[in-house]
Amino acid sequence: MKGIILAGGSATRLHPITKVVNKHLLPIYNKPMIYYPLASLMLAGIREVLIISSPDDLEDFKNLFGSGEDYGINISYKIQQRPNGIAESFIIAEDFIGESNVCLILGDNIFYGDNFNVILSKANKAMNEEGKALVFGYHVRDPERYGVIEFDENLNVKSIEEKPKNPKSSYAVVGLYFFPNDVIKIAKTLKPSNRGELEITDVNSNYLKENRLKVEILNKGFAWLDTGTHDSLLQASNFIQTIELRQNLMVGSIEQIAYEKGYITSDKLIQIASKMQNIAYGQNLIKIAQETLI
Repeated sequence: MKGIILAGGSATRLHPITKVVNKHLLPIYNKPMIYYPLASLMLAGIREVLIISSPDDLEDFKNLFGSGEDYGINISYKIQQRPNGIAESFIIAEDFIGESNVCLILGDNIFYGDNFNVILSKANKAMNEEGKALVFGYHVRDPERYGVIEFDENLNVKSIEEKPKNPKSSYAVVGLYFFPNDVIKIAKTLKPSNRGELEITDVNSNYLKENRLKVEILNKGFAWLDTGTHDSLLQASNFIQTIELRQNLMVGSIEQIAYEKGYITSDKLIQIASKMQNIAYGQNLIKIAQETLI
């Protein structure tokens, strides 16, 4: 299984703060936004990751993560020349994906909830065993803003629509998708929508027609944060701050996940943390490493 983070786009809804900075590098409390989707892929056990972004921004991501060696993973990079749609990711990533299945996550989606790593591992396993695509549904109050999924009492998908005027359910499809390898072939057959984009909903619709689309519902105790507006950006930061300070937890820490997954040693974690030892983030990482050595 390989992972893709789509971190392109012009982010006009976040102007003026994104006029010169890629939105996925904006801070969500104490970490760059892109840390959170990368953390999700790592929780799913994915160690080969491709970051796709615009020509002007890709070097910034390389400067942030390098090869991924510090986290015990492999990170590579590709350019999306123009924001031609989410589904174009699979065409751009064809060589990277190779013969593997793939998980795509949007760079501005943040997930937090109990046993998220278990949910991801289960999704990964189910897709590999059944050869079906898998999406996640989340109950929202304004489904007309999202891709909407309709399903029966057994979670069999009945329909999926992009930003419908009359939604058939209140469940949005979040920006996290598991696909079999043939998603590349499907993406190549798509035609641009009225927006001029290759739509991820059309990819999902192809799998639905073949009875190869499953849905996993994220329950009410789960948080899905879409950070595409000024308000949601602030709300996400406040949410992460509350969780970390009140529960003494780290959310979306790729260094911690790398250590707990066994990708890096305690010495490596301390080495990374020592460069941030004057701030709470680094101090927390040092504490995590030292506690497991006792």
